[in-house]
Amino acid sequence: MTNVENFNDQGKSEEILNAISHGLGGLLAIAGTVVMLVIASGSGKVIDVISASLYCFGLIFLYIMSTLYHSMNRYKVKRIFQKLDHCSIFVLIVGSYAPICLSLLGGKLGWSIFGVNLFLAVLGIVANAISVKKWSKLSLLLYLLMGWSVLAGIKPLMQLISVSGFLLLLLGGLFYSIGVIFYTRKKPRYMHAVWHIFVLAGSCFHYFFIFFFIF
Repeated sequence: MTNVENFNDQGKSEEILNAISHGLGGLLAIAGTVVMLVIASGSGKVIDVISASLYCFGLIFLYIMSTLYHSMNRYKVKRIFQKLDHCSIFVLIVGSYAPICLSLLGGKLGWSIFGVNLFLAVLGIVANAISVKKWSKLSLLLYLLMGWSVLAGIKPLMQLISVSGFLLLLLGGLFYSIGVIFYTRKKPRYMHAVWHIFVLAGSCFHYFFIFFFIF
C-alpha cells in the first residue's frame, strides 16, 4: 500500500482535519436539504422542486465525496475518490445555478446560463476523470469562469432580489474564489483545511441566498 502522505503531500493529522471539516459540511448539507425541499415544494411549482433537488444533490455530493476522499488510506481507492472529489465541485456549481437560472431568472437568459455551465461542467468532469493532475489548471480556470458567469445575468437578477440577497450571493462567490488561493498552496501545513473552511462559508452564504430569496 502506498503511503497516503506521498499521495497528496498531506500528513495524517491534516487529512483527519480535512475529513472532519467536510464531514460536518455533509451533515449540515443533509439537514439543509430537508428544509430546502420542504420550502421549495410549498411553492407548488415543479421547476422549483427540480432546481432545489439539483442544488441539494450537488451540495451533499461535494461534501460526501470530499469526506470520503480525505478518509481513505489505500492508494488505489484514494485515487478514485480524488477524481470524484474534483468532479463534485463541477456538480455543485451547476447545482447552485439551477435555482438561480431555472427558478429565479427563467426564460432564455436563465436557461442559456445554465446550459453553458452544464457544458463546462461536463468538460471539467471528463478532464478530471482522465487525469486530475494533468488538467488541474484547466479545472481552476473552469471553476472561476463558471462561478462568476452569473454576471451575465446580473442586471435582471438585481431587479429580482434585494441588496441583502445580492450581498449573500456576492459573499458566497468571494469566499469560494479567495479560498482557491489556499487550495493552490501546499505550505504551510493545513492550507487545504483552510480551503475547506472557505468552501463551508461560501456554501452557507449561497444556501441562505437560495433559501430566503428564491424559494
